[in-house]
Amino acid sequence: MKETVNEIRPVTLPDAPAVPGLRFRRFRGSADYPAMAAIINGMSAVDNPERVTSVEDIARGYDHLFNSDPARDLLFVDVDEEPVGYSRVWWEEQLDGLRLYYHFVFLLPAFRDRGIGRAVLRHNERRLRQIAAAHPAGKKRFGAWAGETEHYWRRLLAGAGYEPVRHSFTMVRPDLENVPDLPLPAGLEVRPVAPDQVRQVWEGAREAFRDHWGASEWQEAWYDEMLESPTYNPRLWQVAWDGDEVAGMVLNYIDAAENEANDRLRGYTETICVRRPYRRQGLARALIARSFHVLKAEGMTEAALGVDAENISGALRLYRAMGFEVVKQHTTYRKVLE
Repeated sequence: MKETVNEIRPVTLPDAPAVPGLRFRRFRGSADYPAMAAIINGMSAVDNPERVTSVEDIARGYDHLFNSDPARDLLFVDVDEEPVGYSRVWWEEQLDGLRLYYHFVFLLPAFRDRGIGRAVLRHNERRLRQIAAAHPAGKKRFGAWAGETEHYWRRLLAGAGYEPVRHSFTMVRPDLENVPDLPLPAGLEVRPVAPDQVRQVWEGAREAFRDHWGASEWQEAWYDEMLESPTYNPRLWQVAWDGDEVAGMVLNYIDAAENEANDRLRGYTETICVRRPYRRQGLARALIARSFHVLKAEGMTEAALGVDAENISGALRLYRAMGFEVVKQHTTYRKVLE
């Protein structure tokens, strides 16, 4: 990204409020990354106190975007030439053929409830309608997500006619003590993941998640971003093998920056999945128990994960049985795209 500020033309929003110094503009490339991180972290105190975002996180994410053109699909909000918010749109197609047109609006708390967020949301929808018009006819919906503490964003969505369609939870096991001794199903073993096996493990997860609600085709960009993430550590993974076949997995990780910011020692037991031939044999339960031992050996004192509240495999019931407790709810919103 080599644009300069002078090369970025302003954007006119027809329903923009009369706020002194308010201007809208396009993305300036990597020059905007520090402001983007500052906006997210500035929102966190109100919306999501546990969230920590670095400039490096922004750069990595924007190096691996899919179905989103930063030059046209990002909008920045400046007040007196200082960035105070931004938005982005993108789209994806589910495996069932439903096309979803996603967006978000990030705005610092001091500039909320002045009509700015509502104007940006409408701008996002106009841009998404342009994108959708170029796609084949079919079922199309606007989409967005919000955590239970993101009250401003939830109000914006509700006011614009978005309706909740699904919930998910963040769950935490508050300690890593008294872990049950659960054997692997007969014929399976857990082995370290060699570098040349990482792709095979990822493909196994991609297959396993295809029958979950809202599944879409996994993007190659996601794989590349995983490899570059500071939390990427296959040494912590618990992968069960049936000979040379992946049977199931828990891809554990530790977010050191998040732990430091929140003064805790939490590890994540994520990407918990079992391929179809190996389900209903207790494999997920055994891998989770092994994961607790792995995280404890790394000095962690608690474990966390995210789960769809209506997971077809009964995951919520399983996680509760393994000592996890719901600590936060997240909502998926949708709206018909005319």
